[in-house]
Amino acid sequence: MRLDKYLKVSRLIKRRTIANEACDAGKVTVNDKPARASYEVKTGDIIEISTGKTPLKVRVLKISETAFKDEAGFMYEAL
Repeated sequence: MRLDKYLKVSRLIKRRTIANEACDAGKVTVNDKPARASYEVKTGDIIEISTGKTPLKVRVLKISETAFKDEAGFMYEAL
């Protein structure tokens, strides 16, 4: 699954276009490397998002094309 879509489905970022813009601006890293929106997310990847005051660091636990609001939190683990 593409990184921008994963960020939207897991509700780490509200909209896919915003996720795409954050990736283009270099505010999203995967395994300590700047990642493009087209990066293929794999289970075990560590994603760091630094759009706000405090960076958010998560580990990918599950990849799913769709997720309900209450299931989205089980797709990642906060570090």
